[in-house]
Amino acid sequence: MSFWDHLDVLRGTLFRSLAAVCLCSILGFVFKDFLFDGIVLAPSRPDFCIYRLLGWSFSMQLINVEVSAQFFVHLKAAFAVGVVLAFPYIIWELWRFLEPALYAGEKRPVRLAFLLSTGLFYLGVVVGYFIVLPVCLQFFMNYTVSDAVANTITIGSYMSMFFSMVLLIGIAFEFPSVVLVLNRLGVLSRELLRKGRRYAVVVVLVLSALITPADPFSMFVLAFPLYFLYELSILLCSKSAETPEEKE
Repeated sequence: MSFWDHLDVLRGTLFRSLAAVCLCSILGFVFKDFLFDGIVLAPSRPDFCIYRLLGWSFSMQLINVEVSAQFFVHLKAAFAVGVVLAFPYIIWELWRFLEPALYAGEKRPVRLAFLLSTGLFYLGVVVGYFIVLPVCLQFFMNYTVSDAVANTITIGSYMSMFFSMVLLIGIAFEFPSVVLVLNRLGVLSRELLRKGRRYAVVVVLVLSALITPADPFSMFVLAFPLYFLYELSILLCSKSAETPEEKE
């Protein structure tokens, strides 16, 4: 295939993926009450399951200060729902696009990496929703520079933190899948990842401190699954990185 033929195939892949996201986003519009009251705004209430389990207590009052803010918040939330629900299909489309370019010995492990990526994405979403987001809200809502300053949060500010803590962590959990693909393509080896353990620990702790600037407990709560992903990546890698010619 020529460059333009590949570009045409890629355009079809992107179009179908976007169409799947848009179709799934319709659910976010139709079930607005369940989406916000049951899922999105649940961590902002003191009766959230994690707060009751850990005995945490705080109050949050969300307000809207812009005329069109709630409408655009609904749009963003519906689009996020579309991405989450359509993620397996997006991964399948990417696999269909990349499969013809792989050697015979690469197709099976790379297919496994693509299948693994779906589970890791949803695992990251769950960790962000039930662990990272509640920890951040607990810290920031109980932190004040003065008793004279009350924390009254806008819906836009809350949604920005929600998306960054949930969706971005879901994407960050794709790290083992990326490492597995690079290993099967001969770019990374298990030995290289093992040698980088000490640096990985530092990076994980720094990222955890930046995401949850609350207390050592909260930092390690996030650092544990992040470092676990690094160790998982080592286990998934083969002992040495082979080139495609060696695999053939």
